[in-house]
Amino acid sequence: MRFAEPMSRHTTLKIGGPADAYIEARDTSMLVSLVRWCLEESIPMTTVGGGSNLLVRDGGIRGVVIATRALRNLERASETVIAVDAGVSTGKLLSSATKWELGGLEFLGGVPGSVGGGLVMNAGTYLGEFKDVTTSVLSLRLTDGHTVSRTNSECEFVYRGSALPTDEVVLSATFTLKPRPLAEIKEVVTSLRARRKEREPKGANNAGSVFKNPEGDFAGRLIEAVGFKGTRVGGAECSPAHANWFVNHGDAKAADMLALIAEARAKVSAAHGVDLVLEWKCIGED
Repeated sequence: MRFAEPMSRHTTLKIGGPADAYIEARDTSMLVSLVRWCLEESIPMTTVGGGSNLLVRDGGIRGVVIATRALRNLERASETVIAVDAGVSTGKLLSSATKWELGGLEFLGGVPGSVGGGLVMNAGTYLGEFKDVTTSVLSLRLTDGHTVSRTNSECEFVYRGSALPTDEVVLSATFTLKPRPLAEIKEVVTSLRARRKEREPKGANNAGSVFKNPEGDFAGRLIEAVGFKGTRVGGAECSPAHANWFVNHGDAKAADMLALIAEARAKVSAAHGVDLVLEWKCIGED
């Protein structure tokens, strides 16, 4: 357990005030015990994953932050099924499937983060998303410490979202895949990674796409059309490389990033009549 732990150490944006206490659960049983202890002691708790899609406000987080990134069990449950803990990185999941010549996860090429967060937001690319391969999801209710198992349909996956409740934390999941030749998987993944590398900003911390794409359009196109590329607030900038990527040049505060987000939304709304929806998750106190 670490006290007054800067959350900037645990997000890819490198932004975030201190958590009163920060704990990385070693395994699912420890996580369950921690949650039940917090409930018994009436201690506020917040769960986080790999921090790749997360903006923590400058005031930090009260109570205990429980991180799932150390939950890393991954196994081939059957010929075409992989069972994975929430803390397993998307890269590790993809590399394991590739090694076993199982297709269906190619869309994860270059996508950062952990399985737990990826499931909650139904992460994906133009090649697919988590809803296409998920069989079941096991989560833990933060309200009473009991586990809940859901099928794919019960997760109600939608574009960059799901019905997985905010008062639950994902523990593990199973994915059903299809046999595919190793060469084919590598070719698709290499192509996707190259495409993402061309578009992604370099030399600055980021958390991936800021806004969800509106139906029939692209958030990046709308933001670029209002001349917002390169706009800065403090250390936060709308990347000149891709308008839907906001970066931290090293000294940005959450307040800077939130102001940049608000300005982009206002300009796009005024010019195009489109209300951009945030893809990042924002937590903590101002």
